[in-house]
Amino acid sequence: MIDLYTWGTPNGFKVSVALEELALPYTVHALDISTGVQKQPAFLAINPNGRIPAIVDRAEGDFAVFESGAILIYLAEKTGKLMPTDAKGRSRVIQWLMFQMGGVGPMQGQANVFFRYFPEKLQPAIDRYQNETRRLYTVLESRLKDHEYLAGDYSIADIANWAWVRSHEWAGVSLDGLPGVQRWLASIENRPAAQRGLDVPTPRKQEDARTAAQRIESARGLIQR
Repeated sequence: MIDLYTWGTPNGFKVSVALEELALPYTVHALDISTGVQKQPAFLAINPNGRIPAIVDRAEGDFAVFESGAILIYLAEKTGKLMPTDAKGRSRVIQWLMFQMGGVGPMQGQANVFFRYFPEKLQPAIDRYQNETRRLYTVLESRLKDHEYLAGDYSIADIANWAWVRSHEWAGVSLDGLPGVQRWLASIENRPAAQRGLDVPTPRKQEDARTAAQRIESARGLIQR
């Protein structure tokens, strides 16, 4: 059994979707990051960086793993799924995973901050991060225009990038002129496991306009810390 510590963010969805795809049994521990619970000693013992997601593998002597990319690699290697075992195939998956970890996530995350959450509209910052996010999307398009998935078969690289790119509108970034990315997004969105993963830790049907507004206010509070 795996304990999953998470919240409704792209990084959180990466792990819940992977767990669903892998059909691994897990227990959800919802951490409302707006309350600062992720900075408490009990969670810092699991993830010293105080961020979600994190897992604890009870079947492996309560082995804790933090950082979403590291969790995805751990789960793929644990099950022998969602990542090839040969050196070149594994490298291709990790390359595109690192592309998300070092590029799409940080750039789109900053686009989210300045476009949605920051109390002042700093247009140069908004432009900077939206433009760079869009540039990264064109890199994805260069691959996906003639490949079904990023690194051969469907893999953790697809899950990681998809979890971020699917919320492109939230960052104010268009997918116009990127048919490969649009096709890829829709393909993964239609996977039952992906849909189940998006309902962790809170089913989407339970979120209304008021809840969404509260989420924005919570995020604004977080960036001030």
